[in-house]
Amino acid sequence: MEPLANKIRPQTLPEFVGQEHLVGEGKPLRQAIEHGHLFSFILWGPPGVGKTTLARIYARAVNAEYHELSAVSAGKDDIRQIVEKPPMLGQPKILFLDEIHRFNKAQQDFLLPHVESGKLTLIGATTENPSFEIIPALLSRCRVFTLNELAAPDVEKIIARTGIKIPNEAKEWLVQMSAGDARQALTVIDNCLSLYDKVTLENLKNTLQSKTLRYDKAGEEHYNTISAFIKSMRAGQADAAMYYLARMVEAGEDPKFIARRMVIFASEDVGLAQPTALVVANEVFKACETIGYPECAINLAHGAAYLANCKKDRSAYNALRAARADVKTFGNLPVPLKIRNASTKLMEELGYGEGYAKYDTGDYLPEKLKGKKYF
Repeated sequence: MEPLANKIRPQTLPEFVGQEHLVGEGKPLRQAIEHGHLFSFILWGPPGVGKTTLARIYARAVNAEYHELSAVSAGKDDIRQIVEKPPMLGQPKILFLDEIHRFNKAQQDFLLPHVESGKLTLIGATTENPSFEIIPALLSRCRVFTLNELAAPDVEKIIARTGIKIPNEAKEWLVQMSAGDARQALTVIDNCLSLYDKVTLENLKNTLQSKTLRYDKAGEEHYNTISAFIKSMRAGQADAAMYYLARMVEAGEDPKFIARRMVIFASEDVGLAQPTALVVANEVFKACETIGYPECAINLAHGAAYLANCKKDRSAYNALRAARADVKTFGNLPVPLKIRNASTKLMEELGYGEGYAKYDTGDYLPEKLKGKKYF
């Protein structure tokens, strides 16, 4: 079945939602589409904000022979076939190359002369900064248009276009979950309807629910013991930690598996209370790599006793969890322009780094999270 996102994809500019700074009245892409200006350009922005749709609308507006490739799977031969194909009368050739940042330098070099000669008009789409991912010679022959994540009202409009009955609470959840990515919202609706007969908040959440990882009986004791080992160190019970360590050593447990968990524990549970704990845990891991059994059991014992006796501070771990929760809730909020890295001329023109001063005490969080404290 055709994906929902394709079924409702806009065919003309009046149907397109969002990116007013590019397609609003008098804006550059609108001008190009309405007046049929032919030139190569790069669409840079997050997923699901209309890059492919804009490319198709533009190609239709300039009456082009349109070819669409993904840089993930395409190569030089695919480009060669398009270039060598006899041109249709009076129609320019447009190549839309999705994820153009996936093309390596050699592939971009191959593309360059065809763009330079006008045999191909290139529209590249990328989620990555083109200043870093596209070779300068190719980038200099393309205009760069920056797309933003869709605002909540824009995502609501796109959801409404499906014509599917969706309760308000489910719609609000979808908008929040999508974080400005309309395609993600539509995909979840699509998947929900493949599992259930209607879209409800509960059905949407169940659609996204990840499968619980289960272990067979043969592995149960393995995970019970490592759990007991970690919890004993967390509680500062060095004797219990040593007992469970000994059980794992005697069972022939991979010493690197034990040491790896200790490295995690050093940051998760000891954290800022004793920063050198991470150094000790890493050295235990290196010892296990270079020495191996039976002697590395002594290194494991040394590390376990040290970590169990350390003071504990989970503030860094808890701060990370809180920050990740905000990332999941709000998605990739725009980084304030003042603290973006202006390492290229293009980025300077876009206002990157403007107004930044060393040791500035201003709030560097995105606008939506100003004043938020994780510690």
